[in-house]
Amino acid sequence: MALEIFSRREQKYLISVHQYEQLVKKMNPYMRYDKFGDEGRYSVTSLYFETPDQKIYYETKNKLNFRQKLRLRIYDDTSIDGDAFFEVKQKYNNVVNKRRMVIPLREAYRYLEKHESDSVLDYQTSNYQVLKEIDHFRKFYNLKPEMVVSYDRHAFHSITNSDLRITFDLNLRCRKNDLRIENGPYGSNFIDANLVVLEVKVTDSVPLWLTRMLQELNCEQRSASKFCTSAELLSNKWLSGSHVNKEKVMIGGM
Repeated sequence: MALEIFSRREQKYLISVHQYEQLVKKMNPYMRYDKFGDEGRYSVTSLYFETPDQKIYYETKNKLNFRQKLRLRIYDDTSIDGDAFFEVKQKYNNVVNKRRMVIPLREAYRYLEKHESDSVLDYQTSNYQVLKEIDHFRKFYNLKPEMVVSYDRHAFHSITNSDLRITFDLNLRCRKNDLRIENGPYGSNFIDANLVVLEVKVTDSVPLWLTRMLQELNCEQRSASKFCTSAELLSNKWLSGSHVNKEKVMIGGM
């Protein structure tokens, strides 16, 4: 999880738990468990940032050619003294670029309270250039901590193609009453518990064997923005321009 700068294509699917179980069995000859977690299983807890006028939400919802998000992320049970990952996720013409750095969670919180005159060099991090980009992004958009999104991830890597990665995200939850991510992965489910977000991540093209499996299992390619769905569920009133009702969100209708 320490890779700091990378680019790839992502295909998202919203599938049932049954489809997930069948796909894991079928792809066994081609894939291995991710080296992190227990047989590729671990939890992800992320603090997302937003502007006062929900600019990040609308950029994502309207699928602008170029859009970006800022998040502070931890894995499994990370304490305030553990490491976090601060990252900018950018998407341009369906290509995802990520720039991230490792930073102690306590130090990340200290940075979020920084004064305008403070230098990014005053903070401990694995990559000061990425921190400078994050700092510029925060100031330019006036980003503030907005909500916490968490889920249980089951991750796989290709045995023969190091660029291919497949992840299944289950038990997707969100909250905004407690923005301390070290308090763990909990909150309200924003996608039905019987549904799973599948992401196929690859540098070039999806291999033919995987395409055939997805077709055989009737896996439907579908946009599933964790950020937008969570924002809509947590909003006291649906954001203007959103035609998704709460019932539809809860059954994964996005």
